[in-house]
Amino acid sequence: MTEKKKMNWVIKNLLCGLVFILVIVLAVEVFLRVTTQHSISATVPDMVGMQLSDAEVLAIDDKLELVVTDSVYVSSFAKGSVYAQNPKAGSTVKRGRKVYLTVNAKKEKQAEVPSLVGLSLRQAKVELQTRGLKLGRLSYVDDMATNLVVAQLLKGQEIEPGKSVDVGTVIDLKLGWNRADGYTTMPDFARMQYLRALSYIQDNSFNIGKVVFDDTVKTAEDTLAAMVYRQSPLAGSEDIILGSTVTLYLTVDESRLPALPEESEDFEQSSL
Repeated sequence: MTEKKKMNWVIKNLLCGLVFILVIVLAVEVFLRVTTQHSISATVPDMVGMQLSDAEVLAIDDKLELVVTDSVYVSSFAKGSVYAQNPKAGSTVKRGRKVYLTVNAKKEKQAEVPSLVGLSLRQAKVELQTRGLKLGRLSYVDDMATNLVVAQLLKGQEIEPGKSVDVGTVIDLKLGWNRADGYTTMPDFARMQYLRALSYIQDNSFNIGKVVFDDTVKTAEDTLAAMVYRQSPLAGSEDIILGSTVTLYLTVDESRLPALPEESEDFEQSSL
């Protein structure tokens, strides 16, 4: 082998060695970055609907810290289960991050039924809510004063003030109805979120009918975030008798929502 060929062979091997070392260094660096990132971050699991004890096991696996900040009692949720969480499921957080939970109570709390007869619908609703009770179905009977409570009922039977019931119990109301002001125009519920829309239906002296969620609503969090994209009767319908039933259709797909009303040209000119 000539001196020149020998030199080329040495240089070639040195270059191959350097490339090999560089590849190893880069591979190690990438590996360390991935493993380090994995060790310091975690994806928050979906704990809503899960028993608190199971959620705690899941949190240990993901090195997250659970903090119960509140409790509610919702009859449709399993007792002792997680009702809400923050951050939301799917969020990427640092390991050791606190996840705040609202838990559904294991025991029903008790509340006294208030005296509602003679109060307006709005006042009666506030009285019920302050005690953790729910306003149920509204029925109307002929009376001099529209929307004053004539009777309060539990499962179709009149219930006396002062009786203890479970928090979350639904109290129905029988209200006065006068032909002179017993009809109204149907309000617009478009773009209202789920709970706000339900409350607004009752505020306007109507009953909650069917609530239909489209296939974009998949979780409890989606349910709370869902907004009205259609209603029946239509907004603006006139001469709707108080106590009528309203059906809502909800989605989390904003493309299905009706457009926001634009300010009229006259309004724009008057504001100049």
